[in-house]
Parts: sequence; structure tokens; C-alpha cells
Amino acid sequence: MAERMTKKATILFPPALYRQIEDEARLQGRSVGELVREAAMIRYGSGGVSARIEAVERLARLDDDVGDPEQIEDEIMRGALEP
Repeated sequence: MAERMTKKATILFPPALYRQIEDEARLQGRSVGELVREAAMIRYGSGGVSARIEAVERLARLDDDVGDPEQIEDEIMRGALEP
């Protein structure tokens, strides 16, 4: 079920950018609002850029010996070839 829209924002765009968004919305058969919401979700929503950056930072803090690159590649290839 789609989330109910309960908040509204007024956003001012430079005319050229708004025309680009309108053109893209028309090409996709969607509304400008849908495209703007989607862009905001990608940037700020769960799974967006912020979440990916946080995940990379958590991975960087891990202290685990994973082996050298050749060993890792060998393990990947064995796993890909095993049924």
C-alpha cells in the first residue's frame, strides 16, 4: 500500500531546471511531483546516498583479515562454479 501523502512543500526552481524536470516527467508519463519525490527519496530516504555512505563507513571500521586479493578472487570463482 502506498504511503499517504500528508506533508506539502513549495519549492522554487530556476526556470531551465524546471523545464528539464517537466520534459522528463512528460517522457516518463509521470508528474513533476513524482520525480521530485523520487529524487528526494534516492538522496535522503532509506537506501539513499546517506544510508550507503553510512554503510561504507561501517565497513571501513571493520577489522577483519579477509586475505589478499588473489585469495578472495579464487574464493569468489570457486563459489560461482559450485552448483
